[in-house]
Amino acid sequence: MAMSCKDGKNPINMDNGKYVRYTPEQVEALERLYHDCPKPSSIRRQQLIRECPILSNIEPKQIKVWFQNRRCREKQRKEASRLQAVNRKLTAMNKLLMEENDRLQKQVSQLVYENGYFRQHTQNPTLASKDTSCESVVTSGQHHLTPQHPPRDASPAGLLSIAEETLTEFLSKATGTAVEWVQMPGMKPGPDSIGIVAISHGCTGVGARACGLVGLEPTRVAEILKDRPSWFRDCRAVDVLNVLPTANGGTIELLYMQLYAPTTLAPGRDFWLLRYTSVLEDGSLVVCERSLKNTQNGPSMPPVQHFVRAEMLPSGYLVRPCEGGGSIIHIVDHMDLEPWSVPEVLRPLYESSTVLAQKTTMAALRQLRQIAQEASQSSVTNWGRRPAALRALSQRLSRGFNEALNGFSDEGWSMIGNDGMDDVTILVNSSPDKLMGLNLSFSSGFPAVSSAVLCAKASMLLQNVPPAILLRFLREHRSEWADNNIDAYAAAAVKVGPCSLQGSRIGNFGGQVILPLAHTIEHEEFLEVIKLEGVCHSPEDAIMPRDVFLLQLCCGMDENAVGTCAELIFAPIDATFADDAPLLPSGFRIIPLDSGKEASSPNRTLDLASALEVGAGNRASSDFSANSGCTRSVMTIAFEFAFESHMQEHVASMARQYIRSIISSVQRVALALSPSHLGSQAGLRSPLGTPEAQTLARWICQSYRNYLGVELLKSSSEGIESILKTLWHHSDAIMCCSLKALPVFTFANQAGLDMLETTLVALQDITLEKIFDDHGRKTLCSEFPQIMQQGFTCLQGGICLSSMGRPVSYERAVAWKVLNDEENAHCICFMFINWSFV
Repeated sequence: MAMSCKDGKNPINMDNGKYVRYTPEQVEALERLYHDCPKPSSIRRQQLIRECPILSNIEPKQIKVWFQNRRCREKQRKEASRLQAVNRKLTAMNKLLMEENDRLQKQVSQLVYENGYFRQHTQNPTLASKDTSCESVVTSGQHHLTPQHPPRDASPAGLLSIAEETLTEFLSKATGTAVEWVQMPGMKPGPDSIGIVAISHGCTGVGARACGLVGLEPTRVAEILKDRPSWFRDCRAVDVLNVLPTANGGTIELLYMQLYAPTTLAPGRDFWLLRYTSVLEDGSLVVCERSLKNTQNGPSMPPVQHFVRAEMLPSGYLVRPCEGGGSIIHIVDHMDLEPWSVPEVLRPLYESSTVLAQKTTMAALRQLRQIAQEASQSSVTNWGRRPAALRALSQRLSRGFNEALNGFSDEGWSMIGNDGMDDVTILVNSSPDKLMGLNLSFSSGFPAVSSAVLCAKASMLLQNVPPAILLRFLREHRSEWADNNIDAYAAAAVKVGPCSLQGSRIGNFGGQVILPLAHTIEHEEFLEVIKLEGVCHSPEDAIMPRDVFLLQLCCGMDENAVGTCAELIFAPIDATFADDAPLLPSGFRIIPLDSGKEASSPNRTLDLASALEVGAGNRASSDFSANSGCTRSVMTIAFEFAFESHMQEHVASMARQYIRSIISSVQRVALALSPSHLGSQAGLRSPLGTPEAQTLARWICQSYRNYLGVELLKSSSEGIESILKTLWHHSDAIMCCSLKALPVFTFANQAGLDMLETTLVALQDITLEKIFDDHGRKTLCSEFPQIMQQGFTCLQGGICLSSMGRPVSYERAVAWKVLNDEENAHCICFMFINWSFV
């Protein structure tokens, strides 16, 4: 028997029972062979001995033992390295949590003191009337948030004074008690979370704060965060107008920043800022900012058309080097977004700290984590083989949609007259800068005939429908709202110039296939290619339909995320899919308005356990529970079309009618998805609360027992609710279909919904034949009479398709007839065993 030596090398097991160590040359030869093939077969090991004379005196069995030990050492080394990395991360997180605990202790002490002061003066009115210092005590932690300093000049000394004051106030928010921070709903701190996220309570404006760990050096972190347009999708531009070095090695910058408006119902925001970058005595890097408004005799930024001047209160980033590599980062965003300037229905968007945290603070952390993972795991394909290029594409889609939605005149957009109704706004852009990108695609020989771009946009208020669920429906069921003729026109206009647009549909979608391209670490954003098969746009296409391709960005599909908006943005592309392909983004943005009614009070109990119990994949059971408080949202729609100038009136009329038809479709879908409507229809609302679903679960189990002679569920409880709950969480995919001529699915458990990649609402649009391939359909047709006569059948393993077109393999399947209480056939039930995506 071979034994490992203390130095890690294996001895040779000789016939005489003596142990001989491997020579250095033999170890070197074996190491070379190991790197080529860590797990050689028996034949391969014998071949190695023949090909390498230096190993000729070693038995094949001993070679096998050496490779086993070598793989074991490699596994131990990797595990040790992983555990060391985890330990460093946990140590840093522990340090962060201890600092956060100290800060909270200080905040509690301050609140207890203020509470005692209030109580003392409330019980003694005479003392309160004589002592006017109460106000100063109460505001002692917040007086600096609205400073009343006299105007200072804009000389280097004056700006440095403002910068140092900004630094002090920012640090008091990042690590002190200047602002009362409460944990953001649904955010659970931990080593694998995005970080510790909090929102402000009881202070001026809206504020958000986050602490986290990133695997990047402090200077790299600062470089990324200062480039705000690269990660903040709402940021239109940041212009650096002046840079002043300071004596301590820092820099003072004067910035002008513009933010896009999120909807057509509000103007954009702009800021006139001072940014101060410096290094603290402990080596921490600080980048802090604030609005400039109390300077005189210096540079200023007058009001700009289409923008409302907002105020940034001291905010910024504190970046500390972390032992073992990486950085600990504190982010503070604190703004006054001037909510008075928007319609009252939209004011929650500008008064919500949760919205600020989701759109800005957490977006910064996500960008850092994404880049850190790409740098450390270049072989991991979270963003495909070219993560930077894919991120750039998603940024272009988002930016193009924001440009179209805002329609700034300095980018060449101008409004054209409407038809007497103001529900849809039409803008036209014929500037060379806008058309330059489109003309890039015509270098392949196509004529560049498009001379202008038209955008049709509108906003609408939605009641009682969760944005994430509506977005998923729009993504998965494009045929419910899209006109294939318009899609074909848009694709043709981008590639070869506009085609003649008919007034009615010539054909229909042959099908939609979603091809996943990339996703971010936390799956909050997806980049994908949509293939619309068999689209007919002209009479010639009717003979041989062609495929249309769309590049699509989808985010906000997690209904458990608080305060986040949902977006579906797409643009026609050709099959070559070049990095510099022209993009004319169109799409939807759905923003919840009730996130302003957030848990910004420390008295609110955060039920983190229940929030974490429902996974991202557990869609149906959480569709309405997580969004029960979301009753209003605003949807903004913007579609772009390239056209020739002489067709402007015709294209404008087409676009206007198309947007109105989409609005009508969305309203119809939103009504069907609203909980109040779903509650009156069997099988559509939350399954565990529907009496019809409980009855169906009982019928499914009874029929399975009658026909197959065994129990479907391994539960000892006989309660109806328990049966449904156990069926719902069954590991195999169980789904029912109707007995119509074209069977459609009527019910599925959670595994069934996951396998079909759909929801309970959208399930009823999927036909039985759609999920099987040709072989599966033939098998099902031959077995269907047996199901109806004998009551059940067993199907061999095979391949089926999800609603997204992804192949799913299953080990075997069982189909049986489900009888109701009158012994009549109610439906057919299928159970797919040991299924998985291929």
